[in-house]
Amino acid sequence: MSQYRVLIDANDEKGLVHKVSSVFYNNDLNILSNNEFVDKENNKFFMRSVVDGDIDAKELKTFIQNVLPKNSGVDVIEPDKKNIIIMATKEMHALGDILIRHEAGELEANILAVISNYNDLGSLVGKFDIPFIAISHVGLDRAEHENEVLKCLENFKDIDYIVLAKYMRILTPRFVEVYENKLINIHHSFLPAFIGANPYKQAYDRGVKIIGATAHFVNNHLDEGPIIAQEVIHVDHAYSWKDMQRSGKDVEKVVLSRALKLALEDRIFVYANKTVIF
Repeated sequence: MSQYRVLIDANDEKGLVHKVSSVFYNNDLNILSNNEFVDKENNKFFMRSVVDGDIDAKELKTFIQNVLPKNSGVDVIEPDKKNIIIMATKEMHALGDILIRHEAGELEANILAVISNYNDLGSLVGKFDIPFIAISHVGLDRAEHENEVLKCLENFKDIDYIVLAKYMRILTPRFVEVYENKLINIHHSFLPAFIGANPYKQAYDRGVKIIGATAHFVNNHLDEGPIIAQEVIHVDHAYSWKDMQRSGKDVEKVVLSRALKLALEDRIFVYANKTVIF
């Protein structure tokens, strides 16, 4: 008996749910959960099902593809721990939260390593018996430093996601292309507001009444990649921008871990610089 996550994205047409459900029924598969969504504006159909039964994954994928429109996307995934790399700089709140959740068995992940451009976080990571790799950027331009990081990443096979846990370096298009839709970043702002550096100071200067955090996939436009998760908290006139920053760190770590959990559980569809999340 095997369990599978079935992910489908296709051009919408009448009867797709019935067709896919019939494949499950005809192969004596039990549907444990099912979600679907239709983006009528773009005529796109999305479906995530969890099924179990006695069937080969490749065979099931073929059966489903045969009943869907041409050029449909189908993934049949057997639940297992995914391999992730965490990249960070000096701040420990987001990284520490992920390490603790991993230690507690809350994340379906193998943390292969933590990579940083400073040594500061080495002692924290060492407490969790996870490899820590420092690749200094000092004396290197951005491209040279990034080349060193990419060479390091080549030592790890089958990386599913790279988590930027307050990694304070802008990645070049080359890096983004190599790991397209695999780079998950946390931004200390409720995007699309306050993009770029020191958003808490920007928010303070604007007199905002809420602050937040946004986890998103990285693309070639700064802080404009497909959004995965967001959260806000209320503030008032008594908060300094540093008070906002301290409160914001709590939101950041929760939002990043939530986004990572969604990715690890195969709940995210990315299209048109947006996401559908089940």
